[in-house]
Amino acid sequence: MYQSTAWTYGIFLTSWLCWSSLLTGAQNSITHPEEVKALKEIKRSLIDPNNNLRNWNRGDPCTSNWTGIVCSNGTSNDGYRHVLKLQLMKLKLLGNLSSKLGRLSNLTILLLSGNQLTGPLPKELGYLPNLNILQIDENNISGPIPVSFANLNKTGHFHLNNNSISGQIPPELYKLPSLVHLLLDSNNLSGYLPPELSKMPQLQILQLDNNNFNGTTIPASYGDMSQLLKLSLRNCNLQGEMPDMSRVPKLLYLDLSSNKLNGPIPPDRLSENITTIGLSNNHLTGEIPINFSGLPRLQRLLIANNSLSGSIPSSIWQNRTLNKMENLTVELQNNELSNITGSTDLPPNVTVWLQGNPLCSNANLVQFCGSKSEGESKSQSPTNNTLLCSCPPSYEDSPISDGCACAAPLLVGYRLKSPGFSDFLPYRFEFEDSLTSGLELVRHQLYIDSFEWEEGPRLKMYLKLFPVDNHFNHSEVQRLVTLFESWKIPAQPPIFGPYELLNLILLDVYKDAIPTPQRSSLSKGALAGIVLGAIAGAVTLSTVVFLLILRRHVRKTSAISRKRRASKASMKIDGVKSFTYGELATATNNFNSSTVTGQGGYGKVYKGILVDGSVVAIKRAQEGSLQGEKEFLTEIELLSRLHHRNLVSLVGYCDEECEQMLVYEFMSNGTLRDNLSAKAKHPLNFAMRLRIALGSAKGILYLHTDANPPIFHRDIKASNILLDSKYTAKVADFGLSRLAPVADVEGTVPTYVSTVVRGTPGYLDPEYFLTHKLTDKSDVYSLGVVFLELLTGMQPISHGKNIVREVNVAYQSSMIFSIIDGRMGSYPFESVVKFFTLALKCCQEETDARPSMAEVVRELESICSRMPEADAITADHMFTNVAKVVTPPPSSSSSSRVKYPYVSSDVSGSNLVSEVMPVIKPR
Repeated sequence: MYQSTAWTYGIFLTSWLCWSSLLTGAQNSITHPEEVKALKEIKRSLIDPNNNLRNWNRGDPCTSNWTGIVCSNGTSNDGYRHVLKLQLMKLKLLGNLSSKLGRLSNLTILLLSGNQLTGPLPKELGYLPNLNILQIDENNISGPIPVSFANLNKTGHFHLNNNSISGQIPPELYKLPSLVHLLLDSNNLSGYLPPELSKMPQLQILQLDNNNFNGTTIPASYGDMSQLLKLSLRNCNLQGEMPDMSRVPKLLYLDLSSNKLNGPIPPDRLSENITTIGLSNNHLTGEIPINFSGLPRLQRLLIANNSLSGSIPSSIWQNRTLNKMENLTVELQNNELSNITGSTDLPPNVTVWLQGNPLCSNANLVQFCGSKSEGESKSQSPTNNTLLCSCPPSYEDSPISDGCACAAPLLVGYRLKSPGFSDFLPYRFEFEDSLTSGLELVRHQLYIDSFEWEEGPRLKMYLKLFPVDNHFNHSEVQRLVTLFESWKIPAQPPIFGPYELLNLILLDVYKDAIPTPQRSSLSKGALAGIVLGAIAGAVTLSTVVFLLILRRHVRKTSAISRKRRASKASMKIDGVKSFTYGELATATNNFNSSTVTGQGGYGKVYKGILVDGSVVAIKRAQEGSLQGEKEFLTEIELLSRLHHRNLVSLVGYCDEECEQMLVYEFMSNGTLRDNLSAKAKHPLNFAMRLRIALGSAKGILYLHTDANPPIFHRDIKASNILLDSKYTAKVADFGLSRLAPVADVEGTVPTYVSTVVRGTPGYLDPEYFLTHKLTDKSDVYSLGVVFLELLTGMQPISHGKNIVREVNVAYQSSMIFSIIDGRMGSYPFESVVKFFTLALKCCQEETDARPSMAEVVRELESICSRMPEADAITADHMFTNVAKVVTPPPSSSSSSRVKYPYVSSDVSGSNLVSEVMPVIKPR
């Protein structure tokens, strides 16, 4: 064993010394050492589950092909290359953004989209003087936008959408002189809309949908933005009157829907270029202004679910002449409109929806008042790509040939992130012309294979670029790939907004077109000389260093061995058995895959049957798992002295060489998360969910008050709440738990523990995250998120949307019944409202605003006691009855029916909370 280890160390050290010599001799071609150091720190801040960053350990990023690193082509005045671009998109990376990003002072493009990054935005990003594109969208980033971002003088694209960013938009951002696109939609932003944003001289797109601006108004100054093309503030909890946008000369797209705007629609005429006007789901009154007529490019006019009255001017659609590629949709449902002025004949390609208005009592208007179809397909293929030739694999019939010609295309996934239209077909030829012009191709070389509208709305498309002959030559492939991957395609018309490359697939014929970068620019002779010169010293020095390393290794191994023996000795606790590896292997048929019941960051969980016949769950750590020795010992020490019917019981453990296993009582119904998923075989009804909530709360209350000393769990989540055969909830996984603070010498007990932030994104107490102060209210917040999961079936974070914000928006809009989990069956209205109210109290951002766990338990018990058939909920055999749907007595005079009305979860739009409740789908 030692001989093998010595050989490994010797080879490693010799290789390292040789490479060090190479770097020394190639000083004029390597990256600045501070940037290399910063990049390694950045890597250490990330967690890469798929080994996507494997090349980040070798030498110089500019000469070692570090995936995602683009450096300057030549050397700078200081003799170094510098990192220009950092592109790590869609790699499933976890972890936080390192403040060391601020040391890459020459960085121009930072692309981290589509990962699972958490934590705050480092303020140091605001001191990158050359940054042009900042794109960290579709992650789980939280915390505020640093004020330092107002220093990004060269940034034109600011894309932070689909995260969990909170707090106020810094008004100081108005200082950004080059900003063109500001995309912050689908976050947790609050506060007010800064009127200062209207001072941005170049801003074209301001997209802030799906945030919560606390009932603030839209600044009137937004109507003075001379370069603005798109203003999208959908579902932002805005109120007040609609601003006058008639002074915005280039406006293409206006969406203010799903807010609380009131008053009339401003009468002045909007830009003739406008394609989309979205004002649905507000409280607008008055008449439909005539200024919506004669808009030559209008595609969507959406003003449904308001309180508009009077007549509808048919000139909105009668004055339009549409070609076969154009469509106009007018949605005016659920208003107080009484008639149509002018002709009621609809031109071709025009659709008008008016159901829910008084005028629909007129039998002559039935064409306007039918049910709106929900079956429209989002995915389209613009033309038929009929193959005329019998082409070899990967080759297709070329669209640029009149006859039969096979060619190999480049395959490109492409997305328009915020286009200024709602219907793509009228702009298809303009898009093809502009893209092929930027790529220096002819239009017939571009074929749009398909396109699809995604949530946002964003337009995803799949493109094929065809060569003039049967395939592109290598230099042409390199040129096109560089244009796409380096963001060097000349600017397209502003109506198409910002774009992003989703993927670029090279067929086999093009695989050799992209060469592997060389490690060094040195000649072979110089390289050989340096290597030979290094070997002589390396052999001698490696021997000396190896002996020192080996000596230290032996000492360290001996110390660890003594520590592990001491740990094992301390774990000889009554009621907790120490199992051998052989015993647990026998219980699981040698850890057969058929006995696996779950898997997480720690490892796999197996169902085992011990010699005495008892069924257990065995959690086996895998090599490199996220749970280490400390968490392993913590869980054993805590569970050995915790005994409560709502806490999972520890049966024993195994801690032999290279094996760490925990043995628990077996929970036959799995995790709460599994039971809330769409794949659950037996959906939980409301009574079962309420009982699970109460059991979980009681378990945590025991930790906070009856455990000695008290314990903060620190990782409450739906996957850590297990259900036994009777659906009794039991809290599990205490590896991250911390003991509550104890009294100091003066008898004062601190209210918090200062600790490194640990937990699961989506469940993490925001105040604990910001202050590192862990309290009992941190567990309250996490449990509140679980309550919201029980009520809605949603994930805590999904596609950048946060469950707390989503429920808050629906609750404040009196639309909570639109987001209730449809698999819950019937439920009592009053109990559901109280449960929602309690859950949101638990999820308050401020610690002091949350109830204690004792108050949570009392409120849940109160809700249970007022439930119909409350005795079934509290009885141990309740699980056999909860699946039944309780139907109220048939008599309308029944007091129980009035007091405890049951509501079907299928009725997503009803007047139970307010007189008008528009139907919305859960986001």
